[in-house]
Amino acid sequence: RRSKKIPRFEQQIHKMLAQLSMTHAQLKIKLSPLDELTSTGLDQVQYLFSANKGGRLDLIKNVASGGELSRLSLCVKSLVASAIPLPTLFFDEIDAGVSGEVAQQMATILKSLSKEHQVISITHTPQIAAKADKHFFVYKEVKNDSTNSHIKLLNRPERVNELAIMLSGNPPSQYAISNAVDLIDA
Repeated sequence: RRSKKIPRFEQQIHKMLAQLSMTHAQLKIKLSPLDELTSTGLDQVQYLFSANKGGRLDLIKNVASGGELSRLSLCVKSLVASAIPLPTLFFDEIDAGVSGEVAQQMATILKSLSKEHQVISITHTPQIAAKADKHFFVYKEVKNDSTNSHIKLLNRPERVNELAIMLSGNPPSQYAISNAVDLIDA
């Protein structure tokens, strides 16, 4: 069954990677038979990756940068979520190492996933935060030699301000505030 599923899976990954500005990336799944049955079956499964045209395929851990790994992880998790009924998907800084148009495309994929799943994403990327239906701000507070974590649901003005801070720093510039409004309304 694995052998039959691999070509379609690789094809879907390539399509999603192209959407994330990795048009020449390749993912190849290599199955090697094992002599003994293991908890994962009779095959050794290796994921080989190349981010660039003409690049040598090698194990993901040997060749993928942080941004490439983030994009590849989002693609794989998206496909797994479409195949297995998962009510909630957690993404903890899935956007590491990406920005600009790639971050915007990742946000679009996450928003699409949210139509079928509850998506919780911890992010420092304004493009992704702007696509959320609800935006929570997590912060720490120190009182009397103790640190406590808090979470706050942001209303629209607070959300605009927080996105603007993510874009330009604190206090945010007027341009960042305008950009934050545009990101939310897009």
